[in-house]
Amino acid sequence: MALKQTMSLGQNLVITPQLQQAIKLLQMSRLELETNVRSELEENPILEESEVLKDDDLQRAKEVAERMESSESEAPEAAGQDPQKQDEFEWESYFEANQKAPQSGMSGSEEIMNYENVIRAYETLHDYLYWQVKMGGFGEHEERAADALISYVDDDGYIKTPLEQIAAEENLPIEDLQDTLSLIHEFDPPGVGARDLKECMLIQAKHLEEDTTDLVFMINNHLKDLEKKNFDGIAKALNKDVREVIEMCKIIYSMEPKPGRAYAPQDTHYVTPDVYVYKVGEDYSVSLNEDGLPRLKISNFYKNLLKDGSNKKDNDYIQEKLKSAIWLIKSIHQRQRTIYKVSESIVKHQREFFDKGAGHLKPMILRDIANDIGMHESTVSRVTTAKYMHTPQGIYELKYFFNSGISSTTGGEALASESVKLKIKDLVGKENPKNPLSDQKIAQMLEKDGIQIARRTVAKYREILKILPSSQRKKVY
Repeated sequence: MALKQTMSLGQNLVITPQLQQAIKLLQMSRLELETNVRSELEENPILEESEVLKDDDLQRAKEVAERMESSESEAPEAAGQDPQKQDEFEWESYFEANQKAPQSGMSGSEEIMNYENVIRAYETLHDYLYWQVKMGGFGEHEERAADALISYVDDDGYIKTPLEQIAAEENLPIEDLQDTLSLIHEFDPPGVGARDLKECMLIQAKHLEEDTTDLVFMINNHLKDLEKKNFDGIAKALNKDVREVIEMCKIIYSMEPKPGRAYAPQDTHYVTPDVYVYKVGEDYSVSLNEDGLPRLKISNFYKNLLKDGSNKKDNDYIQEKLKSAIWLIKSIHQRQRTIYKVSESIVKHQREFFDKGAGHLKPMILRDIANDIGMHESTVSRVTTAKYMHTPQGIYELKYFFNSGISSTTGGEALASESVKLKIKDLVGKENPKNPLSDQKIAQMLEKDGIQIARRTVAKYREILKILPSSQRKKVY
């Protein structure tokens, strides 16, 4: 066996740190971008926040960097190519004359509410349960067991972990846990601390003082029938009149299957649009919302240090930070320009939506926009993530406008899947609650309207819309 040295010629793709940064910034949400820029302002002394970003700031930085490089090239050790120049910033690509510049800001910004002033505190389910323990006059052992049990209560109000496991993990006698759990079952909200749905319903029946033999029997043996509203089957099992069974079922349906839901976090997540679309005459105008985003410029102090000719170590540090600052500014500019171009193309392709609403959304895929603006589909995909557009029809994520097409039986244009979902929602909203529409019936009704769609597709869209199956939507009282 011998060692041999060989050469081969090949191609491979190398993603530079600068390109990685540009890609990362492109897919950031507005809040993430602002946080990232604030962090860079703190870490990079070359960067400063400016009211207005001027191209001459970049131009002056370019000139300073070029003078510095030329002075270094005159040094004796600078024979040959400087390896730093391999990663040199492509200045001309940044200053290239391109299509129309994105609009910055928006005239109606004064209408945007200052959501930072909206503050509200919520009591969690665990806080409420711990408070009840403190107010319940528990003994030392009971309080310790109660604290342990409450820590295992999930957001829905259930204790899904077996008591044996809790006893082992908390080093507590299982008898103490069992005895204390029965006390927690007396707590508010009713049903908290249950191990499963059946126990939750039984606890609530006891709280309501409705724990009759028949009601308890229904909960213990007919949860599936209750879910499907199979009142005839329950009546036959209980040997009772259907109307009497329905009255008992009303009590069960009034119960809360997730007792902890009332204490779930209710924080409202406000969306700040990245783009505003206004109707001006017969056309639509696209405007980027740059309010709140820091505008960056190069520090005059460090530019002067370079001009004055600091020592080489300082120059190397400043040049490194300068290059990082320029790339950040370029990446942000490229991000905003890409969002603008994608948004402008969306408006062009979805004109009927902006004129008439969601029911007139057209099928559109990433390739449609990518081909229109001359970019790759992956770039369009990244720029539509967590970016929002304010339109005359409301605020929508950019991804909303991309829909697959549903064929038309009349030979006309295909419909967007989002439009079909709205039609399904409308049909269910108008149905007879005593005789709800099945998925097959909805598919048949849509076919009469010229929409070719399978029953399983209706079921999928119904689930996305969080609409229950027809058996669970049925009301007989």
